[in-house]
Amino acid sequence: MRSVGVGGASARRVRRRSSGAGAQRAGAMSRRALRRLRGEQRGQEGPGLGELGLDPGPERAREGGPPPAPGKGPRGPRRAGVSNRFELIPAEESEDEPAAGEERPDTRLSEQDTAGGHQEGSKDRSKEGAVTEETDGDGQREAQEQPDQTLATSNKPRKKKKKRKTKKNSAGETVEDNDLEDIDSLLERIEDPRLAPQSQGGITPDSRPLLYVEHRNLNPENELKRYFGARAVLGDQRPRQRQRQYVRSMWLTAPKNTWPRYSKTGITMQLLDTRRGVQHFAFEHHREYQQVQFKFLDAVESMDPNNIVLLLQMNPYHVDSLLQLSDVCRMQEDQEMARDLIERALYSLECAFHPVFSLTSGTCRLDYRRPENRAFFLALFKHLMFLEKRGCPRTALEFCKLILSLDPENDPLCVLLLIDFLSLRAREYTFLTRLFQEWESHRNLSQLPNFAFSVPLAYFFLSQQEERPELERSQARERAAQLVQLALIMFPSVLMPLLDHCSVQPDARVASHPFFGLNAQISQSPALNQLTSLYVGRTHALWKDPAVMAWLEPHVHEVLRMVEAQDTLVQEAEHKRKIRYQSAPRNIYRHIILSEMKEATAALPLEVTSQPVMGFDPLPPLDSIVSYTRPERTSHPSNESTLSLFFRSLLPNFNLQGDVRHDGDDEAGAAQDLNQGVNRLMAAMRDMLANIQFQEPPRDDNPEGDGDWD
Repeated sequence: MRSVGVGGASARRVRRRSSGAGAQRAGAMSRRALRRLRGEQRGQEGPGLGELGLDPGPERAREGGPPPAPGKGPRGPRRAGVSNRFELIPAEESEDEPAAGEERPDTRLSEQDTAGGHQEGSKDRSKEGAVTEETDGDGQREAQEQPDQTLATSNKPRKKKKKRKTKKNSAGETVEDNDLEDIDSLLERIEDPRLAPQSQGGITPDSRPLLYVEHRNLNPENELKRYFGARAVLGDQRPRQRQRQYVRSMWLTAPKNTWPRYSKTGITMQLLDTRRGVQHFAFEHHREYQQVQFKFLDAVESMDPNNIVLLLQMNPYHVDSLLQLSDVCRMQEDQEMARDLIERALYSLECAFHPVFSLTSGTCRLDYRRPENRAFFLALFKHLMFLEKRGCPRTALEFCKLILSLDPENDPLCVLLLIDFLSLRAREYTFLTRLFQEWESHRNLSQLPNFAFSVPLAYFFLSQQEERPELERSQARERAAQLVQLALIMFPSVLMPLLDHCSVQPDARVASHPFFGLNAQISQSPALNQLTSLYVGRTHALWKDPAVMAWLEPHVHEVLRMVEAQDTLVQEAEHKRKIRYQSAPRNIYRHIILSEMKEATAALPLEVTSQPVMGFDPLPPLDSIVSYTRPERTSHPSNESTLSLFFRSLLPNFNLQGDVRHDGDDEAGAAQDLNQGVNRLMAAMRDMLANIQFQEPPRDDNPEGDGDWD
């Protein structure tokens, strides 16, 4: 029996079929488009094996069945029961490159017909003459049958997943889109520095900029998936997300279907200038947004949250209203609504980003002195506080790095007082130690109590990691011992409150020594007291570990030995405490107010606590750059006296000139109204004095309150 080759009658029939305008159009198309153009469908006969230069082979003969139908090929018996017609189209054939020294005779003809759609088409045509010569039947059959069997065998594992949407990662592994557990394991492999020591371009993670922000770490769901698994976090959210059409994916927050439809609010971002590779941006308020801002200020002055709610119903993405109403919801213990309002404010601001504004580069700056920029700082800070309470310290750390990168020189919200705590909670000990090493020379981080104690604690945790080499662990132990002793010498007032919060009773020597006693806390300045109280109240839970306390105890006794020996380090530290920390800068006060740590808030000075603090702009800078001003109100009480203003502050509903007629011609009527106003003032004064009640403070030894004062 003579084998029919490509150069025989079947080849002539193929050439006749591919001639004309239809073959010219199909020449630049893919195989799938070519089949559609020819009108072929599932189960329809195609070119036979003889036309392709292939023989049915001995497999079909061994099975005892009839010769395969045209178009089936050697894989015909396996595709006979497939209902998906697209499975007839081998999608991977155009992607998979043949191995070295391996020929693909089953695809040469199709590549010749579709010349121009593949780059290797010309190479196949140049080899066609040598391959398609008529030879002996047995030799031709054996030469073409063996590669086909090899190719069919190599495609077996791929054909099992053709019905599912798949994608390939950088390692060449096939990952199913709907297999959430595989995605979790893949994320863990990517984030493990031991498994992925290098990133794109061969740059190791340590060589990145210090404040480099990763987009994937801004999503709290990624962190929750590592803790609880993707199925527990997402649940049935994936189908609903695919139905969302009008929102776009953002980096800072995930838009929700329950939010109002977004429309342009009148906020834009402009690129001011570029200096030394650093880009300076600024948010701008258009005229319509300025009008909404004026209405918001009126609503704040009314002291009625319902007015802010009404304003948000008309302008659902007004940022300052969202920030202020979030504070109201948080005070009312509605944490979910408060967090949702902050996320909506972030979404509104991110929609206004400049095209070249980058969250990850660390080279984009925003000036906090501009009131338009402050909302972005405050929204990020409030958002990271919610993330930390939610149990996502790694995501909160990434947002903290983002805030610091916007203005690292001035640090308007003083996130340096927070970044060490988030690093320890997220177990990013290497980042914390690197920050201390790189910034200590020009920022004096060791003069902040939080860095003085958190950095040696990070070195201690590094020394406990068994996967690290023994040399690194020993170096970390030595560094931790050295730094914790310096911290105890510089800030002795931290030890006793820290042990008290950890419910640890110190030994008699430490408790009775004046260096760590009550005198150390009383003698320090109020500014230093604020810093130590903030650190102890925030991070005391990290020191409760018995291993940490066992490590701290010998170093405390070593410091006492140095104090008794009158070491020069002890005297220098005492001198520094007296000279420095005279008064805290304004950004520290702003950080304490936003953090709401009761230990630190109680230590704020009177000039800060006596002035009103608004959630949308706490303690604005004294050198603010004002781009537009609020117009004067027409009903501004400009003629009120000091006494009237005083009573207005006590009684907001009191109005001395409530019934004054604005008629300049009727002087007699104005005088009469003034007398009525004075009478109302006297009546309000009598009412206020009559309602004043004095209560005696409760006594510990006499809760009922009866009896005489000692």
